[in-house]
Amino acid sequence: MSEWQKTNWRQKPRVQMPDYTDPAALNAVEAQLSKYPPLVFAGEARRLKDQLGAAGRGEAFLLQGGDCAESFDQFSADAIRDTFKVMLQMAMVLTYGAKVPVVKVGRMAGQFAKPRSAPTETINGVELPSYRGDIINELDFTPEARIPNPSKMLQAYTQAAATLNLLRAFSTGGYADVNQVHAWTLGFTESEKAEEYRALANRITDTLDFMKAAGINADTAHTLQTVDFYTSHEGLLLEYEEALTRMDSTSGKWLAGSGHMIWIGDRTRQPDGAHVEFCRGVLNPIGLKCGPTTTAEDLKVLIGKLNPENEEGKLTLIARFGAGKAGEHLPRLVQAVKEEGANVTWVCDPMHGNTIKSSTGYKTRPFENVLREVRDFFGVHQSEGTIPGGVHFEMTGQDVTECTGGLRDVTDEDLSARYHTACDPRLNADQSLELAFLVSEELSKQRADAEKRKAV
Repeated sequence: MSEWQKTNWRQKPRVQMPDYTDPAALNAVEAQLSKYPPLVFAGEARRLKDQLGAAGRGEAFLLQGGDCAESFDQFSADAIRDTFKVMLQMAMVLTYGAKVPVVKVGRMAGQFAKPRSAPTETINGVELPSYRGDIINELDFTPEARIPNPSKMLQAYTQAAATLNLLRAFSTGGYADVNQVHAWTLGFTESEKAEEYRALANRITDTLDFMKAAGINADTAHTLQTVDFYTSHEGLLLEYEEALTRMDSTSGKWLAGSGHMIWIGDRTRQPDGAHVEFCRGVLNPIGLKCGPTTTAEDLKVLIGKLNPENEEGKLTLIARFGAGKAGEHLPRLVQAVKEEGANVTWVCDPMHGNTIKSSTGYKTRPFENVLREVRDFFGVHQSEGTIPGGVHFEMTGQDVTECTGGLRDVTDEDLSARYHTACDPRLNADQSLELAFLVSEELSKQRADAEKRKAV
């Protein structure tokens, strides 16, 4: 890797990135960003890689979730707190089901850029460039708003820094105390339909009560009061990523200083493309989205490029096929990984393959389809004898109505009530926690089946 430089990607084919009209303004922004402190540090990225390696071995489980695309105008401390809170609730439930630590990674403090299926969109006969996220252009449908503006990178950096500051305070300042988090979870189980979830919550209560009786509490065990919480985003806007890339003085390797983990999307995973070239040279854990068009041959090439030393925790494969399609596509990719003898962490993204247009015209994701893909993912790994290492959701702590279904049974007609996303539909707080209970059941079944096999 000694020949790799953080500018190498500029000589590779680029896709899903803007063409800035003012090169001088772009150069000025990049120069300014390159002087700013990195948002994350190499030691944190290495610690996350170790924990993701444990998830790949079945000794931990990854929970990755957050906004589809962070926005500037909806930025607030309350929104950060609410999403963090729901992720802690989900982690509590998953920890109980998996009986292993849950690695908590937010799609936060950097998820500002979005790939799009078409470079332009047309409304009422007017065609304009697509909205690509607040770090690039604006959602308003005007010619001026859709012009890529490099100065938005500076605002994104400022918002990401403020978000990380608050997340670190929440993680270590007592807000994440395990007993407090469980009290929040109990509120969810008041629903009439949630009897099985209430029973699980009661079992968690019994466990905490036993720990207290044994003298284990937040005062005696610091780990009950604090959590590790990491950030991640799609490394899409490479000018921003390069400007925040720094040399780690302790290892001599390059760190993508924009977030602890970055991933390559299904639209930008070309083996000889700019995004793969950039990501192959940084020490951060790397995610790779795998969709229906991912071939076994391409996956093998990408594994070799992104994790040439076959390190555990370095490469996370994020499967996103759509309900009913995991059984068709995932086995051949799992087999390709086996043939390579590659160390990877398999994660399920049940969101991106399940987007539909509702009868009322809104983009939505039926909750039952999200759930089905999760179950299919676990089923394939059980059949293949491999390890399902985590889940990856687009979700929010806000009470939105963007995905249909769930205990509250959001309908197509309900979507317009609180549809706030700037891009793709997200699970709301109740749907997120409900899904955590259901994933917990799958993990419990998996653990029980493993114990039966050992007994035999």
